[in-house]
Amino acid sequence: MAPKRTRASTRAAKSYDTASNSDDNSDEVVVRKPVRGKRTAPASDRSETKAKTEPPSRPLYSHWLMKSEPESRVENGIDVKFGIEDLKALPNQSGCWDGVRNYQARNFMRDMKEGHLAFFYHSNCKEPGIAGVMEIVKEAYVDHTQFDKKDVHFDASSKPDNPKWSMVDVQYQRMLQRFIPLSELKKYHLQHSAKGGPLKNMALFTRARLSVQPLTSEEFDFVLDLENKESI
Repeated sequence: MAPKRTRASTRAAKSYDTASNSDDNSDEVVVRKPVRGKRTAPASDRSETKAKTEPPSRPLYSHWLMKSEPESRVENGIDVKFGIEDLKALPNQSGCWDGVRNYQARNFMRDMKEGHLAFFYHSNCKEPGIAGVMEIVKEAYVDHTQFDKKDVHFDASSKPDNPKWSMVDVQYQRMLQRFIPLSELKKYHLQHSAKGGPLKNMALFTRARLSVQPLTSEEFDFVLDLENKESI
């Protein structure tokens, strides 16, 4: 969710390593001297083991989609409304993107770098969709709202010496020349899923519940170009 306008060794055992002599067809077994430590697997086995145990590297993104609610909704006595016009109205048209309480979304914010661009997406409203573009102007730091008991995003399980949640600062760049509704994006997603295209795996449809989502450069460019085309 976006910011609210009111904030700112153990010793190794011996082991014996044996291997078959592969230079002929005899049954001779070569016994090597004892070595300290664990057996060293053949290089081919080591590479196979490494491939199995190391997790695949995460893709690097430089474009994002970030959701916020442009219409009033009171939660615990606080209106959580924050649309692109609210961001635009802040001093220097900048604010902190606080209140994210999903680990995957938080991790995406921690991947953000200054200068990355993000779509401002209006969610939980009459017509959800992409309203404009903003820039990441400060990389991830501690989200103070997790410690504020009066804040709707207070998290009693998070401690100042080991905070769970992060936020970034964003700055308004511009409105799109036309609002790109979710319904239109879904049509392109379905077309591209069937016939191929940049929106085939767009997180807006494959990981819809995330409030912070990554975009490939192809996805970002395709969506941005839609502002110059008529709606389908």
